[in-house]
Amino acid sequence: MSMPQPTAAPPPPPGPPQRRSGGAPVGAIVLIVAGALLALTSLAVTAGGGLLTWAHATQRDASGFYMTPTERFETTTYAITSDALDLGRAGDDTPFDLGDLATLRLRVEGTGGQPAFVGIASQNDVDEYLASVSYAQIKNLRTNPFSVDYRYQDGTERPTPPERSDIWVASASGPGQQSLEWAPTSGQWVAVVMNADGSSGVSVDASAGAKVPWLAGLGIGLLVGGLLGVALGGILLVVGVVLLARHQHIDLGGPVPVDGQPVRLEGRLEEPLNRWLWLVKWLLLIPHFVVLVALWIAFSVVTFVAFFAILFTGRYPRSLFEFNVGVLRWTWRVTYYGYSALGTDRYPPFTLGHAPDYPATLEVAYPERLSRGLVLVKWWLLAIPQYMVLAVIWGGAWAASGSAGGFAASVGLVGLLVLFAAVALLFTGRYPRGLFDFVVGLNRWGFRVVAYVSLMRDEYPPFRLDQGATEPAAPAAPPPPASAPAGGTGADA
Repeated sequence: MSMPQPTAAPPPPPGPPQRRSGGAPVGAIVLIVAGALLALTSLAVTAGGGLLTWAHATQRDASGFYMTPTERFETTTYAITSDALDLGRAGDDTPFDLGDLATLRLRVEGTGGQPAFVGIASQNDVDEYLASVSYAQIKNLRTNPFSVDYRYQDGTERPTPPERSDIWVASASGPGQQSLEWAPTSGQWVAVVMNADGSSGVSVDASAGAKVPWLAGLGIGLLVGGLLGVALGGILLVVGVVLLARHQHIDLGGPVPVDGQPVRLEGRLEEPLNRWLWLVKWLLLIPHFVVLVALWIAFSVVTFVAFFAILFTGRYPRSLFEFNVGVLRWTWRVTYYGYSALGTDRYPPFTLGHAPDYPATLEVAYPERLSRGLVLVKWWLLAIPQYMVLAVIWGGAWAASGSAGGFAASVGLVGLLVLFAAVALLFTGRYPRGLFDFVVGLNRWGFRVVAYVSLMRDEYPPFRLDQGATEPAAPAAPPPPASAPAGGTGADA
């Protein structure tokens, strides 16, 4: 009688393909850094070109001059002079004629009907003409609000009426508004305003301007060149991001947030914390700040590219998605160590990938499909209430207009709470637990909004500080007992 042969166990099902996880490819990093720098520089060039083009289209008068507002200049002396305008030594060889670059205009009108004179002459001639005459030289000129400071030159003589002098290279004189136009040449030049009869007590309303015929071409050239540079920088960034993801420096297919939440942010308080380290963390984090500037430029460009990908395909390219998640991860670790939480004294790692042993973690679940219509409105219109909340959570800054001008900034709630935590650390050596939970909750809210407006998820961010975990599903009811087979039991038979 032969014994049955044992059957071999079936082979285990193949696991997910393993991808090599070597260091970051140098070429990808170079592309990302170069693309970020090129995009940032090109944005500045584009802004400059746009400003020049806008000025050419809207700020010129009918004659093509850019004019300053008309302001009052007055003195009890015989003349008002400008500071010397140095255009190089006369007779120097120059590759161009200064008059081809710009034409200057001065407009003056005497107050009270007094005829006024305005002229331009060389500095030496003006010094000689006014050698024994009292006059006021403009030293400081402020525009908002307008004010002018003079330096006064003493003198005892009355000058010859300016119209009788032959020192002027350009001049205008008479009642009403007088306009002088002058094509600059090499030399040191001074503008002089006087009463037409040479009397003392000069009071005029004056403005100045210039016609720059090449400004429009420069603005358009900068605008086009800047846009091309932004496009090229964006291409370099996207290529670098894709290469980085393909080399597994960014862990594609990382853990999906649990409890059905699309964004999960955690912070684990690591005590004891150093009482004094928070005073210098800003200095220690400078290397991270430098890297994050480039990463966030790349983040913005990648989001712009993803916008069109979602609009036409309904999908967020996986490599680009994981890169942006990596930037959010890196940012959360840095801010958790720094002044958005002060939750740990462990220096954050330089990586876009997972760092499960670090006390600050962030995950965003990859969406298989995204709404092509929602992508058009969620980042600006639907997010307006969230932006208002973020202004309170993280603060903000804005320009202040008006007669005083200026700039204003607000410190967010997170900043104030972390300041209180820092003071508590300094004097007690402990971080109040309730305060810590509140700070992490505020950061959680903020990062959920960032993920939403960055087009990474379609779920509207909840107005809450916790993870918002869903209740576990109730266990399924047990199946009913199986019925007896037809025909009954043996006793019935």
